[in-house]
Amino acid sequence: MRRPSRLSMLVLLAAAALLPAPKAAAQGDQLTWGVHITLAPTWFDPAESQGIITPYMIYYAVHDALAKPMPGQLLAPSLAESWTVSKDNLAYEFVLRKGVRFHNGEPVTGEDVKFSFERYRGAAHKTLKERVAAVEVVDPGRVRFRLKQPWPDFLTFYATATGAGWIVPKKYVERVGDDGFKKAPIGAGPYKFVSFTPGVELVLEAFDQYWRKRPGVRRLVFRVIPDESTRLAALKRGEADIVYSIRGALAEEVRRTPGLQLKPTVLQGTFWLYFPEQWDAKSPWHNPKVRQAASVAFDRNAINQAETLGFSRITYSIIPDIFEFFWKPPTIAYDPARAKRLLAEAGYPSGFDAGEYFCDAAYANLAEPILNYLQAVGIRATLRPLERAAFFSAYSDKKFKNIVQAASGAFGNAATRLEAFVAAGGTYVYGSYPDIDGLFQEQAADLDQKRREATLHRIQQLVHDKAIYAPIWQLAFLNGVGPRIEESGLGLIPGFAYSGPYEDLKLKR
Repeated sequence: MRRPSRLSMLVLLAAAALLPAPKAAAQGDQLTWGVHITLAPTWFDPAESQGIITPYMIYYAVHDALAKPMPGQLLAPSLAESWTVSKDNLAYEFVLRKGVRFHNGEPVTGEDVKFSFERYRGAAHKTLKERVAAVEVVDPGRVRFRLKQPWPDFLTFYATATGAGWIVPKKYVERVGDDGFKKAPIGAGPYKFVSFTPGVELVLEAFDQYWRKRPGVRRLVFRVIPDESTRLAALKRGEADIVYSIRGALAEEVRRTPGLQLKPTVLQGTFWLYFPEQWDAKSPWHNPKVRQAASVAFDRNAINQAETLGFSRITYSIIPDIFEFFWKPPTIAYDPARAKRLLAEAGYPSGFDAGEYFCDAAYANLAEPILNYLQAVGIRATLRPLERAAFFSAYSDKKFKNIVQAASGAFGNAATRLEAFVAAGGTYVYGSYPDIDGLFQEQAADLDQKRREATLHRIQQLVHDKAIYAPIWQLAFLNGVGPRIEESGLGLIPGFAYSGPYEDLKLKR
Protein backbone atom coordinates (compact mmCIF):
# COMPACT_ATOMS: atom_id res chain seq x y z
CA MET A 1 0.00 0.00 0.00
CA ARG A 2 1.34 3.42 -0.97
CA ARG A 3 2.07 5.66 2.03
CA PRO A 4 0.29 9.05 1.98
CA SER A 5 2.37 11.99 0.83
CA ARG A 6 3.34 14.79 3.21
CA LEU A 7 0.95 17.11 1.37
CA SER A 8 -2.00 14.74 1.72
CA MET A 9 -1.26 14.34 5.43
CA LEU A 10 -1.32 18.10 5.91
CA VAL A 11 -4.66 18.29 4.09
CA LEU A 12 -6.12 15.59 6.34
CA LEU A 13 -4.86 17.34 9.49
CA ALA A 14 -6.31 20.65 8.34
CA ALA A 15 -9.68 19.03 7.65
CA ALA A 16 -9.64 17.39 11.09
CA ALA A 17 -9.02 20.76 12.70
CA LEU A 18 -12.27 22.07 11.20
CA LEU A 19 -14.36 19.28 12.73
CA PRO A 20 -16.32 20.05 15.95
CA ALA A 21 -14.20 19.41 19.06
CA PRO A 22 -15.22 16.25 20.92
CA LYS A 23 -16.74 16.63 24.35
CA ALA A 24 -14.37 16.68 27.31
CA ALA A 25 -15.54 13.25 28.44
CA ALA A 26 -14.77 11.77 25.03
CA GLN A 27 -11.29 13.26 25.25
CA GLY A 28 -10.84 11.56 28.58
CA ASP A 29 -10.28 14.97 30.15
CA GLN A 30 -13.31 15.22 32.42
CA LEU A 31 -13.44 13.86 35.95
CA THR A 32 -16.88 13.28 37.44
CA TRP A 33 -17.78 12.74 41.07
CA GLY A 34 -20.93 11.22 42.46
CA VAL A 35 -21.50 13.47 45.47
CA HIS A 36 -23.42 12.18 48.49
CA ILE A 37 -25.04 15.47 49.52
CA THR A 38 -27.02 18.22 47.81
CA LEU A 39 -24.67 21.09 46.97
CA ALA A 40 -25.68 24.50 48.30
CA PRO A 41 -24.67 27.95 46.94
CA THR A 42 -23.71 29.08 50.45
CA TRP A 43 -20.67 26.78 50.09
CA PHE A 44 -19.42 28.83 47.11
CA ASP A 45 -18.61 31.81 49.38
CA PRO A 46 -15.85 31.41 52.01
CA ALA A 47 -17.39 34.27 54.00
CA GLU A 48 -20.21 31.93 55.00
CA SER A 49 -18.05 28.99 56.14
CA GLN A 50 -20.03 26.94 58.68
CA GLY A 51 -17.14 25.31 60.52
CA ILE A 52 -17.62 21.99 58.71
CA ILE A 53 -15.47 20.39 56.03
CA THR A 54 -18.08 20.19 53.22
CA PRO A 55 -17.50 23.68 51.71
CA TYR A 56 -13.81 22.90 51.33
CA MET A 57 -14.83 20.51 48.56
CA ILE A 58 -15.52 23.72 46.63
CA TYR A 59 -12.93 26.04 48.22
CA TYR A 60 -9.98 23.89 47.15
CA ALA A 61 -11.17 24.09 43.54
CA VAL A 62 -12.50 27.62 43.02
CA HIS A 63 -10.73 29.62 45.73
CA ASP A 64 -7.35 29.89 47.40
CA ALA A 65 -6.14 30.95 50.83
CA LEU A 66 -3.15 32.81 52.17
CA ALA A 67 -2.10 29.47 53.66
CA LYS A 68 -3.87 26.14 53.80
CA PRO A 69 -3.39 22.43 54.62
CA MET A 70 -1.65 20.62 51.78
CA PRO A 71 0.07 17.26 51.29
CA GLY A 72 2.93 17.04 53.78
CA GLN A 73 2.20 20.47 55.28
CA LEU A 74 -0.41 21.39 57.87
CA LEU A 75 -0.03 25.03 56.85
CA ALA A 76 1.44 25.49 53.38
CA PRO A 77 2.21 28.97 51.96
CA SER A 78 -0.27 29.64 49.18
CA LEU A 79 -1.41 33.15 48.18
CA ALA A 80 1.03 34.30 50.84
CA GLU A 81 4.55 33.13 50.02
CA SER A 82 5.69 33.85 53.60
CA TRP A 83 4.72 35.46 56.89
CA THR A 84 6.41 36.72 60.04
CA VAL A 85 5.34 37.17 63.66
CA SER A 86 6.48 40.13 65.76
CA LYS A 87 8.52 39.54 68.92
CA ASP A 88 5.61 40.61 71.11
CA ASN A 89 3.27 38.16 69.25
CA LEU A 90 0.89 41.02 68.47
CA ALA A 91 1.44 41.33 64.72
CA TYR A 92 1.40 38.87 61.79
CA GLU A 93 2.64 40.17 58.46
CA PHE A 94 1.94 38.28 55.21
CA VAL A 95 3.91 38.75 51.99
CA LEU A 96 1.69 38.00 49.00
CA ARG A 97 2.89 35.85 46.12
CA LYS A 98 3.69 38.01 43.07
CA GLY A 99 1.79 37.70 39.82
CA VAL A 100 -1.23 35.80 41.22
CA ARG A 101 -4.56 36.68 39.63
CA PHE A 102 -8.22 35.93 40.10
CA HIS A 103 -10.13 34.15 37.35
CA ASN A 104 -11.29 37.51 35.90
CA GLY A 105 -7.69 38.66 35.48
CA GLU A 106 -7.57 41.05 38.44
CA PRO A 107 -4.47 40.77 40.65
CA VAL A 108 -4.72 39.44 44.21
CA THR A 109 -3.80 42.34 46.49
CA GLY A 110 -3.67 43.27 50.14
CA GLU A 111 -7.00 45.08 49.75
CA ASP A 112 -8.62 41.75 48.78
CA VAL A 113 -7.14 40.11 51.90
CA LYS A 114 -8.44 42.87 54.18
CA PHE A 115 -11.84 42.87 52.46
CA SER A 116 -12.19 39.08 52.76
CA PHE A 117 -11.47 39.20 56.49
CA GLU A 118 -13.82 42.10 57.18
CA ARG A 119 -16.77 40.55 55.31
CA TYR A 120 -16.24 37.13 56.94
CA ARG A 121 -19.36 36.14 58.90
CA GLY A 122 -18.96 32.37 59.22
CA ALA A 123 -18.01 30.11 62.12
CA ALA A 124 -15.77 31.69 64.79
CA HIS A 125 -16.20 35.14 63.21
CA LYS A 126 -16.90 36.62 66.63
CA THR A 127 -13.72 35.12 68.06
CA LEU A 128 -11.64 36.43 65.15
CA LYS A 129 -13.13 39.93 65.14
CA GLU A 130 -12.85 40.29 68.93
CA ARG A 131 -9.16 39.38 68.95
CA VAL A 132 -7.95 41.20 65.81
CA ALA A 133 -7.45 44.92 66.44
CA ALA A 134 -6.77 45.93 62.85
CA VAL A 135 -5.90 44.71 59.36
CA GLU A 136 -3.42 47.04 57.66
CA VAL A 137 -2.53 47.04 53.98
CA VAL A 138 1.16 47.94 54.14
CA ASP A 139 1.38 47.95 50.36
CA PRO A 140 -0.38 45.96 47.57
CA GLY A 141 1.82 42.94 48.33
CA ARG A 142 1.88 43.01 52.15
CA VAL A 143 -0.81 42.78 54.82
CA ARG A 144 -0.41 43.11 58.58
CA PHE A 145 -2.84 41.73 61.19
CA ARG A 146 -2.59 43.41 64.59
CA LEU A 147 -3.93 41.52 67.61
CA LYS A 148 -5.33 42.97 70.82
CA GLN A 149 -3.36 40.45 72.86
CA PRO A 150 -1.09 37.47 72.13
CA TRP A 151 -3.11 34.64 70.62
CA PRO A 152 -1.18 31.44 69.86
CA ASP A 153 -4.06 30.07 67.78
CA PHE A 154 -4.43 33.04 65.43
CA LEU A 155 -3.06 31.21 62.39
CA THR A 156 -5.00 28.04 63.23
CA PHE A 157 -8.30 29.92 63.40
CA TYR A 158 -7.57 32.25 60.50
CA ALA A 159 -5.96 29.88 58.01
CA THR A 160 -7.37 26.42 58.76
CA ALA A 161 -10.41 26.25 61.04
CA THR A 162 -12.44 28.97 59.29
CA GLY A 163 -12.97 30.41 55.82
CA ALA A 164 -11.62 33.84 56.84
CA GLY A 165 -8.25 33.29 55.18
CA TRP A 166 -9.73 32.27 51.79
CA ILE A 167 -9.51 35.33 49.57
CA VAL A 168 -12.20 36.73 47.26
CA PRO A 169 -11.90 39.65 44.79
CA LYS A 170 -13.07 42.87 46.45
CA LYS A 171 -13.99 44.78 43.26
CA TYR A 172 -16.02 41.91 41.82
CA VAL A 173 -17.93 41.18 45.04
CA GLU A 174 -18.75 44.87 45.51
CA ARG A 175 -20.00 45.03 41.91
CA VAL A 176 -22.25 41.93 41.94
CA GLY A 177 -23.16 41.72 45.65
CA ASP A 178 -23.24 38.68 47.91
CA ASP A 179 -26.08 36.96 46.05
CA GLY A 180 -24.48 37.63 42.67
CA PHE A 181 -21.20 36.21 43.95
CA LYS A 182 -22.85 32.94 44.98
CA LYS A 183 -24.48 32.69 41.54
CA ALA A 184 -21.17 33.16 39.72
CA PRO A 185 -18.23 32.92 42.13
CA ILE A 186 -14.78 34.09 41.07
CA GLY A 187 -11.72 32.98 42.98
CA ALA A 188 -7.99 32.48 42.64
CA GLY A 189 -8.07 28.67 42.72
CA PRO A 190 -7.10 26.07 40.10
CA TYR A 191 -10.62 25.84 38.59
CA LYS A 192 -13.11 28.39 37.25
CA PHE A 193 -16.85 28.27 37.79
CA VAL A 194 -18.77 27.26 34.65
CA SER A 195 -22.31 26.41 35.77
CA PHE A 196 -24.41 25.22 38.67
CA THR A 197 -27.73 23.42 38.34
CA PRO A 198 -29.30 23.12 41.83
CA GLY A 199 -29.87 19.53 42.82
CA VAL A 200 -28.07 18.27 39.70
CA GLU A 201 -24.44 19.30 39.24
CA LEU A 202 -21.63 21.82 39.52
CA VAL A 203 -19.27 22.20 36.54
CA LEU A 204 -15.77 23.73 36.73
CA GLU A 205 -13.04 24.28 34.16
CA ALA A 206 -9.26 24.44 34.62
CA PHE A 207 -7.67 27.85 35.22
CA ASP A 208 -4.42 27.54 33.27
CA GLN A 209 -2.83 30.55 35.02
CA TYR A 210 -3.09 29.01 38.49
CA TRP A 211 0.13 29.93 40.31
CA ARG A 212 1.02 26.50 41.74
CA LYS A 213 0.72 24.45 38.55
CA ARG A 214 -1.52 23.97 35.56
CA PRO A 215 -4.32 21.55 36.54
CA GLY A 216 -3.92 18.05 35.14
CA VAL A 217 -7.62 17.54 34.33
CA ARG A 218 -9.50 19.97 32.09
CA ARG A 219 -13.04 19.75 33.47
CA LEU A 220 -14.51 18.77 36.84
CA VAL A 221 -18.16 17.77 37.34
CA PHE A 222 -19.72 17.27 40.77
CA ARG A 223 -22.94 15.35 40.21
CA VAL A 224 -25.46 15.21 43.06
CA ILE A 225 -26.48 11.58 43.69
CA PRO A 226 -27.91 11.34 47.24
CA ASP A 227 -28.87 7.65 47.01
CA GLU A 228 -25.93 5.37 47.82
CA SER A 229 -26.88 2.48 45.55
CA THR A 230 -27.45 4.90 42.66
CA ARG A 231 -23.98 6.36 43.23
CA LEU A 232 -22.46 2.90 43.05
CA ALA A 233 -24.41 2.11 39.87
CA ALA A 234 -23.08 5.32 38.29
CA LEU A 235 -19.53 4.25 39.16
CA LYS A 236 -20.03 0.81 37.64
CA ARG A 237 -21.47 2.28 34.43
CA GLY A 238 -18.62 4.76 34.10
CA GLU A 239 -20.95 7.74 34.57
CA ALA A 240 -18.89 8.77 37.61
CA ASP A 241 -15.17 8.31 38.21
CA ILE A 242 -15.21 8.78 41.99
CA VAL A 243 -18.19 8.33 44.30
CA TYR A 244 -18.21 9.55 47.87
CA SER A 245 -19.54 7.67 50.89
CA ILE A 246 -20.15 4.03 49.97
CA ARG A 247 -20.80 1.94 53.10
CA GLY A 248 -21.71 -1.47 54.42
CA ALA A 249 -22.66 -4.15 51.89
CA LEU A 250 -22.22 -1.69 49.01
CA ALA A 251 -18.63 -1.03 50.08
CA GLU A 252 -18.02 -4.78 50.06
CA GLU A 253 -19.45 -4.86 46.54
CA VAL A 254 -16.94 -2.21 45.43
CA ARG A 255 -14.11 -4.39 46.76
CA ARG A 256 -15.43 -7.38 44.80
CA THR A 257 -15.94 -5.55 41.50
CA PRO A 258 -13.04 -5.80 39.01
CA GLY A 259 -11.71 -2.42 37.97
CA LEU A 260 -13.06 -0.57 41.02
CA GLN A 261 -11.17 0.42 44.17
CA LEU A 262 -12.46 1.07 47.66
CA LYS A 263 -10.52 3.98 49.19
CA PRO A 264 -11.07 4.30 52.96
CA THR A 265 -9.72 7.51 54.51
CA VAL A 266 -9.84 8.11 58.26
CA LEU A 267 -10.77 11.75 58.66
CA GLN A 268 -10.49 14.48 61.23
CA GLY A 269 -14.28 14.11 61.19
CA THR A 270 -15.78 13.07 64.51
CA PHE A 271 -19.46 12.22 65.11
CA TRP A 272 -21.43 12.47 68.32
CA LEU A 273 -24.85 12.81 69.94
CA TYR A 274 -25.60 16.20 71.46
CA PHE A 275 -28.25 16.92 74.07
CA PRO A 276 -29.13 20.63 73.65
CA GLU A 277 -31.66 20.60 76.50
CA GLN A 278 -29.19 19.49 79.17
CA TRP A 279 -29.30 23.03 80.63
CA ASP A 280 -33.11 22.85 81.04
CA ALA A 281 -33.97 21.58 84.53
CA LYS A 282 -37.32 20.26 83.22
CA SER A 283 -35.70 18.03 80.60
CA PRO A 284 -34.61 14.41 81.24
CA TRP A 285 -31.31 15.36 79.56
CA HIS A 286 -30.54 17.74 82.46
CA ASN A 287 -29.56 14.69 84.51
CA PRO A 288 -26.03 13.55 83.59
CA LYS A 289 -27.04 9.94 84.31
CA VAL A 290 -29.49 10.08 81.40
CA ARG A 291 -26.75 11.37 79.09
CA GLN A 292 -24.39 8.66 80.35
CA ALA A 293 -27.11 6.07 79.76
CA ALA A 294 -27.43 7.17 76.13
CA SER A 295 -23.66 6.96 75.69
CA VAL A 296 -23.36 3.35 76.91
CA ALA A 297 -26.56 2.21 75.18
CA PHE A 298 -25.14 1.72 71.67
CA ASP A 299 -22.42 -0.60 70.38
CA ARG A 300 -19.90 1.57 68.55
CA ASN A 301 -17.74 -1.33 67.40
CA ALA A 302 -20.66 -3.26 65.91
CA ILE A 303 -21.86 -0.18 64.02
CA ASN A 304 -18.30 0.43 62.79
CA GLN A 305 -18.04 -3.10 61.39
CA ALA A 306 -21.45 -2.94 59.75
CA GLU A 307 -21.23 0.55 58.24
CA THR A 308 -17.55 1.32 57.64
CA LEU A 309 -16.11 -2.22 57.59
CA GLY A 310 -14.18 -1.55 60.80
CA PHE A 311 -12.11 1.30 59.32
CA SER A 312 -13.50 4.08 61.55
CA ARG A 313 -11.66 4.84 64.79
CA ILE A 314 -13.49 4.61 68.11
CA THR A 315 -11.81 7.41 70.08
CA TYR A 316 -14.61 8.37 72.55
CA SER A 317 -14.04 12.07 71.86
CA ILE A 318 -15.36 14.89 69.70
CA ILE A 319 -11.72 15.91 69.15
CA PRO A 320 -9.89 14.02 66.36
CA ASP A 321 -6.94 12.01 67.62
CA ILE A 322 -4.70 13.62 64.98
CA PHE A 323 -5.33 17.12 66.38
CA GLU A 324 -2.81 18.97 68.48
CA PHE A 325 -3.74 18.90 72.19
CA PHE A 326 -5.92 15.78 71.84
CA TRP A 327 -6.64 14.09 75.19
CA LYS A 328 -7.36 10.37 75.12
CA PRO A 329 -10.49 9.69 77.19
CA PRO A 330 -11.35 6.38 78.86
CA THR A 331 -13.27 3.73 76.95
CA ILE A 332 -17.06 3.98 76.95
CA ALA A 333 -18.13 0.33 76.96
CA TYR A 334 -21.37 -0.87 75.40
CA ASP A 335 -23.49 -1.82 78.42
CA PRO A 336 -27.29 -1.83 77.95
CA ALA A 337 -27.85 -3.18 81.48
CA ARG A 338 -25.95 -0.22 82.92
CA ALA A 339 -27.91 2.15 80.65
CA LYS A 340 -31.20 0.85 82.09
CA ARG A 341 -29.81 1.10 85.61
CA LEU A 342 -28.71 4.71 85.09
CA LEU A 343 -32.13 5.62 83.68
CA ALA A 344 -33.83 4.06 86.73
CA GLU A 345 -31.52 5.97 89.09
CA ALA A 346 -32.41 9.17 87.22
CA GLY A 347 -36.12 8.51 87.76
CA TYR A 348 -36.98 6.87 84.43
CA PRO A 349 -37.27 3.13 85.14
CA SER A 350 -39.52 2.69 82.09
CA GLY A 351 -37.52 5.03 79.92
CA PHE A 352 -39.03 8.11 78.29
CA ASP A 353 -40.14 9.60 74.98
CA ALA A 354 -37.20 11.63 73.73
CA GLY A 355 -38.92 13.37 70.81
CA GLU A 356 -37.07 13.94 67.55
CA TYR A 357 -33.57 12.77 66.68
CA PHE A 358 -32.12 15.29 64.20
CA CYS A 359 -29.38 14.33 61.74
CA ASP A 360 -27.72 15.12 58.44
CA ALA A 361 -29.65 13.02 55.90
CA ALA A 362 -26.37 11.71 54.45
CA TYR A 363 -25.81 9.88 57.74
CA ALA A 364 -29.33 8.68 58.46
CA ASN A 365 -28.00 5.14 58.06
CA LEU A 366 -25.80 5.76 61.11
CA ALA A 367 -28.74 7.21 63.04
CA GLU A 368 -30.99 4.18 62.43
CA PRO A 369 -28.97 1.59 64.39
CA ILE A 370 -28.29 4.10 67.18
CA LEU A 371 -32.02 4.79 67.46
CA ASN A 372 -32.64 1.04 67.74
CA TYR A 373 -30.06 0.71 70.50
CA LEU A 374 -31.56 3.69 72.38
CA GLN A 375 -35.05 2.28 72.10
CA ALA A 376 -33.87 -1.07 73.47
CA VAL A 377 -32.96 0.61 76.78
CA GLY A 378 -36.09 2.80 76.88
CA ILE A 379 -35.06 6.05 75.13
CA ARG A 380 -37.68 6.34 72.38
CA ALA A 381 -37.09 8.87 69.59
CA THR A 382 -38.18 9.60 66.01
CA LEU A 383 -35.67 10.13 63.23
CA ARG A 384 -35.71 13.56 61.57
CA PRO A 385 -33.14 13.74 58.74
CA LEU A 386 -32.42 17.06 56.99
CA GLU A 387 -30.34 18.02 53.95
CA ARG A 388 -26.85 19.00 55.08
CA ALA A 389 -27.07 22.74 54.44
CA ALA A 390 -30.44 22.95 56.20
CA PHE A 391 -29.23 20.76 59.06
CA PHE A 392 -26.19 22.88 59.90
CA SER A 393 -28.12 26.10 59.42
CA ALA A 394 -30.76 25.00 61.95
CA TYR A 395 -28.08 23.60 64.26
CA SER A 396 -26.18 26.90 64.35
CA ASP A 397 -29.42 28.88 64.72
CA LYS A 398 -30.15 26.87 67.91
CA LYS A 399 -33.41 25.46 66.55
CA PHE A 400 -32.92 21.83 67.63
CA LYS A 401 -34.17 20.07 70.75
CA ASN A 402 -34.01 16.55 72.17
CA ILE A 403 -31.17 14.70 70.37
CA VAL A 404 -28.81 15.95 67.63
CA GLN A 405 -26.50 13.62 65.73
CA ALA A 406 -23.76 16.05 64.78
CA ALA A 407 -20.29 16.00 63.28
CA SER A 408 -17.41 18.16 62.16
CA GLY A 409 -14.50 17.46 59.84
CA ALA A 410 -13.13 21.01 59.97
CA PHE A 411 -9.41 21.62 60.16
CA GLY A 412 -7.89 22.99 63.36
CA ASN A 413 -6.80 21.75 66.77
CA ALA A 414 -8.47 20.85 70.06
CA ALA A 415 -9.05 24.52 70.90
CA THR A 416 -10.82 25.32 67.62
CA ARG A 417 -13.12 22.31 67.98
CA LEU A 418 -13.92 23.22 71.61
CA GLU A 419 -14.55 26.85 70.59
CA ALA A 420 -17.18 25.80 68.05
CA PHE A 421 -18.94 23.07 70.06
CA VAL A 422 -18.26 23.51 73.80
CA ALA A 423 -17.26 27.02 74.94
CA ALA A 424 -19.79 29.81 75.49
CA GLY A 425 -20.64 31.70 72.30
CA GLY A 426 -19.56 28.91 69.97
CA THR A 427 -21.40 28.50 66.67
CA TYR A 428 -23.06 25.24 67.76
CA VAL A 429 -23.13 25.77 71.55
CA TYR A 430 -26.61 25.79 73.12
CA GLY A 431 -25.32 26.15 76.68
CA SER A 432 -22.04 25.96 78.55
CA TYR A 433 -20.47 25.37 81.96
CA PRO A 434 -18.65 28.14 83.89
CA ASP A 435 -15.65 25.99 84.86
CA ILE A 436 -15.06 25.00 81.23
CA ASP A 437 -15.56 28.57 80.00
CA GLY A 438 -13.04 29.87 82.53
CA LEU A 439 -10.42 27.34 81.51
CA PHE A 440 -11.04 27.99 77.82
CA GLN A 441 -10.42 31.73 78.24
CA GLU A 442 -7.34 30.96 80.33
CA GLN A 443 -5.67 28.83 77.65
CA ALA A 444 -6.54 31.11 74.74
CA ALA A 445 -3.79 33.66 75.50
CA ASP A 446 -1.32 31.30 77.17
CA LEU A 447 1.99 31.22 75.28
CA ASP A 448 3.38 28.41 77.44
CA GLN A 449 2.80 25.32 75.27
CA LYS A 450 2.94 22.72 78.04
CA ARG A 451 0.69 24.66 80.39
CA ARG A 452 -1.77 25.32 77.59
CA GLU A 453 -1.81 21.65 76.67
CA ALA A 454 -2.57 20.72 80.29
CA THR A 455 -5.48 23.18 80.36
CA LEU A 456 -6.94 21.87 77.11
CA HIS A 457 -6.61 18.30 78.41
CA ARG A 458 -8.47 19.33 81.57
CA ILE A 459 -11.29 20.85 79.48
CA GLN A 460 -11.64 17.65 77.45
CA GLN A 461 -11.74 15.61 80.65
CA LEU A 462 -14.56 17.81 81.97
CA VAL A 463 -16.46 17.40 78.69
CA HIS A 464 -16.17 13.64 79.20
CA ASP A 465 -17.07 13.70 82.92
CA LYS A 466 -20.13 15.89 82.36
CA ALA A 467 -21.24 13.72 79.41
CA ILE A 468 -21.96 16.84 77.35
CA TYR A 469 -21.78 14.60 74.30
CA ALA A 470 -22.07 10.91 73.54
CA PRO A 471 -19.18 10.41 71.08
CA ILE A 472 -19.76 7.95 68.24
CA TRP A 473 -16.58 7.62 66.16
CA GLN A 474 -13.90 9.25 64.05
CA LEU A 475 -15.22 8.51 60.60
CA ALA A 476 -13.50 6.43 57.96
CA PHE A 477 -14.86 7.91 54.74
CA LEU A 478 -15.28 5.05 52.24
CA ASN A 479 -15.17 6.06 48.59
CA GLY A 480 -15.32 4.20 45.29
CA VAL A 481 -12.78 4.92 42.55
CA GLY A 482 -13.21 3.90 38.91
CA PRO A 483 -10.71 2.51 36.37
CA ARG A 484 -9.93 5.82 34.62
CA ILE A 485 -8.30 7.36 37.69
CA GLU A 486 -4.53 7.43 38.13
CA GLU A 487 -4.53 9.87 41.09
CA SER A 488 -7.81 10.41 42.97
CA GLY A 489 -6.43 12.89 45.50
CA LEU A 490 -8.15 10.97 48.29
CA GLY A 491 -6.01 11.02 51.41
CA LEU A 492 -3.30 13.29 49.99
CA ILE A 493 -4.20 16.07 52.44
CA PRO A 494 -4.12 14.45 55.92
CA GLY A 495 -7.56 14.23 57.52
CA PHE A 496 -9.31 15.85 54.53
CA ALA A 497 -12.53 14.18 53.42
CA TYR A 498 -12.44 14.82 49.70
CA SER A 499 -10.19 14.75 46.64
CA GLY A 500 -7.44 17.33 46.73
CA PRO A 501 -5.47 19.23 45.73
CA TYR A 502 -7.49 19.28 42.52
CA GLU A 503 -4.59 20.45 40.39
CA ASP A 504 -2.75 17.20 41.28
CA LEU A 505 -5.48 14.83 40.04
CA LYS A 506 -4.61 12.59 37.11
CA LEU A 507 -6.50 10.42 34.65
CA LYS A 508 -4.93 7.41 33.02
CA ARG A 509 -3.84 8.12 29.44
